[in-house]
Amino acid sequence: MRLFAAVLPPADVVHELATEVSVLRRLPGAEGLRWTGPDGWHFTLAFYGEVDDDVVPRLSARLERTAGRCAPFELAVRGGGQFGHGRALWAGAAGDLPALRLLADRAEAAARKAGLDMGEHRRYKAHLTLARSRDAVDVEPYVETLHGFRGRTWTVRDLVLVRSRLPRSGVPGEQPRYEPVGRWALGGAG
Repeated sequence: MRLFAAVLPPADVVHELATEVSVLRRLPGAEGLRWTGPDGWHFTLAFYGEVDDDVVPRLSARLERTAGRCAPFELAVRGGGQFGHGRALWAGAAGDLPALRLLADRAEAAARKAGLDMGEHRRYKAHLTLARSRDAVDVEPYVETLHGFRGRTWTVRDLVLVRSRLPRSGVPGEQPRYEPVGRWALGGAG
């Protein structure tokens, strides 16, 4: 199954961001972007890709330990940016970013210890993907609009293992479906 570790924003934070995205979707050219849905918004900590069913229990046990070693921390959705010359438009994060990076590093290390090949380590960049494009797109007006966005701060209290089911219907605009398969409370043991 296709898996990743994530932080999921609470429903009221998702609602705040959805209101902001509705403004973005009215900007010229917005119809050329593939917008992600609010039900799939998350901060990916570590992407694992396809994971054999027999590895999932080991990975889950490692993630449970990881969660227990990290204290709850404050996070908010703030601003935005782009990757790949407009191929991905994202909302950023603010708050205790060092704690978020530590959780991401530990979620990656948990996978390595569970036997997953994680490839080369890349510096973590906290982001929540809002839209994608197959081609380079000028998303500067969207980034400028997001610049002033300041969502409410919440306390991140858990680490979530999420299954990603990619679209198979071929229907344009169909989104991946995300299903939590494990959730562990942050414990703060350091």
